[in-house]
Amino acid sequence: MANKVGIGKINIGNNNPLVIIAGPCVIESRELVMRVAGEAKKVTQRLGLPYIFKSSYKKANRTSGKSFVGIGMDEGLQILAEVKREFDLPVLTDVHSEAEVEAAAEVADVLQIPAFLCRQTELLQAAGRTGKAVNIKKGQFMAPEDMKLQAEKVEAAGNSRVMLTERGTSFGYHNLVVDMRSLVIMKESGYPVILDATHSLQLPGGEKDKTGGQPQFIFPIARAGAAVGIDGLFLETHPDPSRALSDASTQLKFDMFEPLLRQVKSIDSARREKFG
Repeated sequence: MANKVGIGKINIGNNNPLVIIAGPCVIESRELVMRVAGEAKKVTQRLGLPYIFKSSYKKANRTSGKSFVGIGMDEGLQILAEVKREFDLPVLTDVHSEAEVEAAAEVADVLQIPAFLCRQTELLQAAGRTGKAVNIKKGQFMAPEDMKLQAEKVEAAGNSRVMLTERGTSFGYHNLVVDMRSLVIMKESGYPVILDATHSLQLPGGEKDKTGGQPQFIFPIARAGAAVGIDGLFLETHPDPSRALSDASTQLKFDMFEPLLRQVKSIDSARREKFG
């Protein structure tokens, strides 16, 4: 069982520095991705925080069939490959089916299993067989202690490079809540734990044909996670969330990216100093 996951020069877990995983929800264009990746790298370097760029070539789980799903897998992966070359950054992207895994693994350093697919055994095993790090989002319907069983499916494929991500639990209709105990429980299972501070604030289907959100709580949720002792912070960020083609209601406006990370780093440092 792993308590540390290595991704290039970055180590996640086992009391290593807090890792930032951030980028636009979905690849809307090359221009957007390159802009955010370049600026986010500058911010994280200034703060001395390890950084993994994230963006999805496809968003398969949308409220409406009319919603934007992406620019296409081939073009999306080409753009992610360019991010790696241009900025020397590891990249993370979602995979949605076994058929996608091999192609995505040729580019991505981290394969992410979306929350609604976190119990799909064959998808988890296929991701595991690539040898790439696998980040499993905790389903909105899952108890935190049950995520250990999903991680073990990846390990059964010969891959111990597994991380678990909290992204909220269903709390009635159109609402999610983050139970901070979940972060502790999943960490006790032995895997590095990430907090998704933006998806956790969604209001699924809360705006009729699309998902709503409560971005005003991104700062408090992220600060709380740092105090609990997360290994990484996951954020979706966009220069103008109101114009984003996916998750417009929850993405962090990019000009708030550095202020948020400064607060989170300060709290994480204080926790480490006092509690180790």
